[in-house]
Amino acid sequence: MMAAMALSWYLCLAVTLLCGPSWPQGHSALAPENEVPLRPTAWLPDGKVTSIHLPKGRTRRLYFTLKKKVVMMSVTVSPCDLPIEWTLAARTLKDKPPKSPHWSTKKSMPEVWWRGPGTEAKIHTYTGNAMDTYTGPSYAPASIYILRLRPKDQDTRATMYLHQGSGPSGAFPELPSDPHVHTLGVGMTSVTLSWGPSTSLTRLPHTQRSYDYCVLVNRKHNYRNLCAAREGIRKEQEKDKKRQKKDKQRKVTVWPILKNWWWQQWDAETDLRSPAALRDQHDDLQCVCKGTESVCTVSELVPDTQYYFDVFLIDRLNGTSAAYTGTFAQTHEEARPAITPLREGELRWVTFQDGGSTSGEFFSFRPRGWQQSGLLTLQSCGSSEKIKVTISSKGQELSSQAVGEDLAQIWLQGSPSYLIHLEREGTAPPRQAALGALKASVKMQASSAYHRQGVPSLPTTLQIKSFNRLRSCDSITLAWMGTEERSLYCVYRRRLGKGEKGGTAPCLGPESRSDTERVVCKYFQELNPRRAVTTAVIRGLEPGVAYMFDVYLMRRWGIPIKYSSKTVRTRKEC
Repeated sequence: MMAAMALSWYLCLAVTLLCGPSWPQGHSALAPENEVPLRPTAWLPDGKVTSIHLPKGRTRRLYFTLKKKVVMMSVTVSPCDLPIEWTLAARTLKDKPPKSPHWSTKKSMPEVWWRGPGTEAKIHTYTGNAMDTYTGPSYAPASIYILRLRPKDQDTRATMYLHQGSGPSGAFPELPSDPHVHTLGVGMTSVTLSWGPSTSLTRLPHTQRSYDYCVLVNRKHNYRNLCAAREGIRKEQEKDKKRQKKDKQRKVTVWPILKNWWWQQWDAETDLRSPAALRDQHDDLQCVCKGTESVCTVSELVPDTQYYFDVFLIDRLNGTSAAYTGTFAQTHEEARPAITPLREGELRWVTFQDGGSTSGEFFSFRPRGWQQSGLLTLQSCGSSEKIKVTISSKGQELSSQAVGEDLAQIWLQGSPSYLIHLEREGTAPPRQAALGALKASVKMQASSAYHRQGVPSLPTTLQIKSFNRLRSCDSITLAWMGTEERSLYCVYRRRLGKGEKGGTAPCLGPESRSDTERVVCKYFQELNPRRAVTTAVIRGLEPGVAYMFDVYLMRRWGIPIKYSSKTVRTRKEC
């Protein structure tokens, strides 16, 4: 068995040595030394717009010949979005190649001319990312022309056009003598642009116009050509898709591997796009202005933002375009409302007029001390009207709440300055009987809070209690709840006339009362909130008379707190 296997192995080896490999040898008797592997050849057609892909690190070659008796030619190369290097050379062969070469591998005609003995003359070279055109006489002894293109940084595309003869090719739209885009007006959310009309558009009759202006806008930079703009839009769309897409495992296919291998192996494969394909690519452009008018107003912009504007003239027939020199403009910022600074401990009354500005009022406050903490107290003076207060710092909203008749305390901490925005949430009928001549609808005070860790405590109830047993003809006894902090409490009284009802607006503080109405002021503190009850005996009253009593809690921080008014009538007979 082993002998049979060895015999078959030797037989196969002998057959291989006798027959040789089935593929062509690099230096066989029939093949010359300059033989190279077969690869596709790209011809540059005459009078057609050609788009080609340029892989990174590779040189693409395109070949063309001129017709007989052609004395002038022009070659136009327009890079897409990245700089490229391109050269135009003419190669002349000493001897024309045989029509039927007896070689082991087939050769394309440009490749035979390229590998054959001859001389080469460089006609033109350019490096950059702008459209460049070579115009000059034909090279008389040339056998074939070679156009070499190589990207400078990474993969990109380029568009080429060959024109044989003198005069303009007419493949690309013509720009006016002043190709700049001008800014006519800038607003808060709109910009108006103008540019000189193209002669390509004006010299054609209205029925045969195949040109359109396209205005594009972005926030990054201007584009040199329409291909670069399309590439920029495509990249932004891809970024948006990646942000929106969830991380999913993608199946690995063979095609990307083969595609990359193909680009690395061959540098002259054809990826030439037809004019019809180039025309179709302009249909999906999101132009803010499109048509034949040379004036455009771009609206729905963001205030105080810089925008870049590009104008392209598109030839729908040839699938080409020309780019004006773009411009940029910054929209105006929104009208900033007046910001009123609040002084330390200042009591501020804020009025909201009916039919006035809906933006509200803005105030600023800078607390003192290294702790940067403060206390903001507010109270609305409408019966059912509420005021919305929003606190922000450095553009970031810190808190927002509605303020009614009940006192609101907002603790400020951690920022050197605060922006306070007050705006009306609703309207209610004015309380003329209670408010009298009061014109404000909310009162506010801001104070720096030294050595505090939070808002001060409030009484558990704001009700005042009177004791019937302790009521006499000339005195009464009142009681109310205090706090665990040492504070000043002041009692005010007002004699009520016959048939007059008692009651004082909750937002009215002691500053609105006469000094003659103040009866007594006392300090009180009780660490146990359940036992924080204090009393006051009011003497010197008249028999059988109704009095209205108000108690105010005078604090070091914040506006005074008013207890609910209490009406008490002294005894008529004692």
